[in-house]
Amino acid sequence: MNAQLESSLYYDPYDFDIDANPYPIWKRMRDESPLYYNEKYDFYALSRYEDVAKCLRQHEIYSSAKGTIMELIKADFEAPPGMLIFEDPPMHDIHRDLLRRVFTPRAIAAIEPEVRKFTTQVLDPLVGSGGFDFITDLGAEMPMRTIGMLLGIPESDQAKFRDYSVQGLDLEEGAPPKNLQFRFNNEDGSPVEVNELFGEYLDWREKNPSDDLMTQLLTIEFKDEKGETRRLSREEILGYVRLLAGAGNETTTRLIGWTGKVLADHPDQLAELAKDPSLINNAIDEILRFEPPSPVQARYVTQDVEHYGQIVPKGSVMLLLNASANRDERKYQNPDKFDIRRKIDQTLTFGHGIHFCLGSHLAKLEGRIALEEVLKRFPRWKIDSSKAKQANTSTVRGWETLPVITY
Repeated sequence: MNAQLESSLYYDPYDFDIDANPYPIWKRMRDESPLYYNEKYDFYALSRYEDVAKCLRQHEIYSSAKGTIMELIKADFEAPPGMLIFEDPPMHDIHRDLLRRVFTPRAIAAIEPEVRKFTTQVLDPLVGSGGFDFITDLGAEMPMRTIGMLLGIPESDQAKFRDYSVQGLDLEEGAPPKNLQFRFNNEDGSPVEVNELFGEYLDWREKNPSDDLMTQLLTIEFKDEKGETRRLSREEILGYVRLLAGAGNETTTRLIGWTGKVLADHPDQLAELAKDPSLINNAIDEILRFEPPSPVQARYVTQDVEHYGQIVPKGSVMLLLNASANRDERKYQNPDKFDIRRKIDQTLTFGHGIHFCLGSHLAKLEGRIALEEVLKRFPRWKIDSSKAKQANTSTVRGWETLPVITY
């Protein structure tokens, strides 16, 4: 099949109308042009499950070392050390193994009481108010407090820490983002060097060690790619902190928003969950399949490759549409149907292969607790559509505000 399509089939990641509901176009791409080429922005895209899964496994050909966002790859972005999602082996494996050692499923499960406490703290004052905002009141608050606690960021600084970590890649319609190197601004518009900002917390934690991830990163020892035993450099630790802050805040915020939106759109299934909370775990898995917070992954192609009889040249940008793959009829039955009882063996929401998201356990834990605690207080809600606003970024897809009316 030819990557060049008739003009009526056009996928543009900077078109907000497409981004509002990309699934019809992605379905056409899967059926008509499983290898798609966009001449205007010079990128290729794969949309079928098997293709996306295969490429996510082949890190030697589809490299993350130049970034996993198209704009970063094209800007020849040089990732700071420690940001393992922007690394390939051997350093990726070394950095990932270190994070795995301190970010275990058991460690995540142990924080459940604190996560639930954060959730109740933000929801209890909203009872009796007639509604709340899934993003402003909950999605932007609970993940921030959770990742702040894990890293050891003082509660008084967690909001600032969150805001800096997610700055930089908001889109203006019809154009790539302008801030490609993760430079940040203070509230007054003055620039701030991100390593200086996060470095203040690191300096403080060096003098005040505690039982948190930052302290563990400061003290852990490992063998590097040269076989030398050492501790992480300051730059590597800052890379970890920036990665955890961004990923731990933004994607979980979008998951919580999609939970509110998708269940409002399916009130019969919302009612089932309110009656039977044992379905919540599976419901979160289905929400993650149905509306992945991070729907597109970019890769740099390291050699000429062939897809569907066409050569993708070395140096190209390949978009792997994992959200499209999650609705591929070749993989799932009735994929556009949302079903909290669906039996799900695997999705590509958290990636696949060596870059599978280490934070998946934490995201699911937070999503489950958020839904459990919301349902205890607000068993029914509908979207206040006049005030809801979708966010548009290069990294995630979801809601900027999602107010609901409870009843």
